[in-house]
Amino acid sequence: MISKEKDFQEFFPVWNKLTAGQQEQLEHAVRYEHAKKGTIIHNGSLDCVGVLLIHSGQLRAYMISEEGREITLFRLFERDLCLFSASCMMPNIQFDTIIETEKDTDFWLIPPNVYKSVMEASAALANYTNEILSSRFSDVMWLMEQIIWKSFDKRLAEFLIQESAIEKTNHLKITHEKIANHMGTAREVVTRMLRYFQNEGWIRLSRGTIELIHPEKLTALTEN
Repeated sequence: MISKEKDFQEFFPVWNKLTAGQQEQLEHAVRYEHAKKGTIIHNGSLDCVGVLLIHSGQLRAYMISEEGREITLFRLFERDLCLFSASCMMPNIQFDTIIETEKDTDFWLIPPNVYKSVMEASAALANYTNEILSSRFSDVMWLMEQIIWKSFDKRLAEFLIQESAIEKTNHLKITHEKIANHMGTAREVVTRMLRYFQNEGWIRLSRGTIELIHPEKLTALTEN
């Protein structure tokens, strides 16, 4: 029997649409786990740990190029379901996606064979799974459009605004290297643009910290 059973029933999006037998199948298979910040939970298409349902915390899904450059595909938060950590369920989708904890994270781990078995018997879960996959692909397509069509200054300004919203503060404790990893570029490129923002008076830089002084200026830049 799983830990935090009642929470799982509340967090699992289509729980009430499953049969009693399907619910019991999940209850006996799911594990409740904790991962420290910086833990690699899933590492590429050959890894298949299972489906993750986040109770609390924050995950980052990213890819690494042959040159070793990272780029963030999407992030996952409380109540989000992560399917790419169960890549063996989707043999026709080969993404070498890495899933890492950005904060200490508590989550339920559903074994891929169990999730797939219930999904094949439940139209509700199958439909929800397809919705999640569609949403994630939309995230990736949006990212590609940003890279192709939007200038880097606008992309960086948008990243800083989003990071401020996620952390609920204008004082961001994040390095230039970390931003570069999120955005799929070189640290020097990030540093150069951040210094430009600082010279304009929009932000203030200090070691490991970026303070958004005039976030409305960054927002205006993204809208131009």
